[in-house]
Amino acid sequence: MTSCHIAEEPIKKIAIFGGTHGNELTGVFLVKHWLENGAEIQRTGLEVKPFITNPRAVKKCTRYIDCDLNRIFDLENLGKKMSEDLPYEVRRAQEIYHLFGPKDGEDSYDIIFDLHNTTSNMGCTLILEDSRNNFLIQMFHYIKTSLAPLPCYVYLIEHPSLKYATTRSIAKYPVGIEVGPQPQGVLRADILDQMRKMIKHALDFIHHFNEGKEFPPCAIEVYKIIEKVDYPRDENGEIAAVIHPNLQDQDWKPLHPGDPMFLTLDGKTMSLGGDCTVYPVFVNEAAYYEKKEAFAKTTKLTLNAKSIRCSVH
Repeated sequence: MTSCHIAEEPIKKIAIFGGTHGNELTGVFLVKHWLENGAEIQRTGLEVKPFITNPRAVKKCTRYIDCDLNRIFDLENLGKKMSEDLPYEVRRAQEIYHLFGPKDGEDSYDIIFDLHNTTSNMGCTLILEDSRNNFLIQMFHYIKTSLAPLPCYVYLIEHPSLKYATTRSIAKYPVGIEVGPQPQGVLRADILDQMRKMIKHALDFIHHFNEGKEFPPCAIEVYKIIEKVDYPRDENGEIAAVIHPNLQDQDWKPLHPGDPMFLTLDGKTMSLGGDCTVYPVFVNEAAYYEKKEAFAKTTKLTLNAKSIRCSVH
């Protein structure tokens, strides 16, 4: 009996986005380098395009100019009539959509890697938008295995009501790459090295796949978002408590009912309620204060992928 595998189309066009947030400097630095000298990201038979997504925000070293570019790739914003009155990022989103999309269009890009940094202690993180995508689960398994013993976590942002509308979502295979901790506007050599390795392993996987290598069934552990948690606030909407020291830097670690989450100035602790253990991520992320998110609760799951092989071979 022959092994049952899913035949996937070969990958032809890949984009690597840096500077979607202009103060997350690792992606900016790498993409600028690859625009000058892209030898390390080229693979036979692949078109790999490095691209600075939000050049005005990069120039100012700020997250965005008018609004968050990584939250507006929805039909409403992409369908707005182009005019100078539109927020800069909405205009930019439409330009990016025309250059790299639409998903499954004839000239569209198969994969977009979007490079981000976090101020949270999340290490190497891959962001998955679809739990049923055999190709990406296989790719993430390959990257995780290649990086070991360095941990690499998978954050699954599939959720019935939380819609992200990310910059990368216009590709057939969207891949978020998030590496931290790194302050905004700062470059750290260790974080740079980790992100560079993640891209190398991802491109190696695609190259092996296109060459006809069959990837057997695999399973990966993922952390699926449950909900976002705001800081405790007073009657004026001001933050009334900070992340508890026991929770600070404990991304991906279990948070049990009764464990401390927040601490007030007068020493009062606020603890996790309910009866479920959760796994916090984006703990005390600097960029999420304006979004009213102290951290996100996740649950741990295993995703399985079927065997895959390129249909051309």
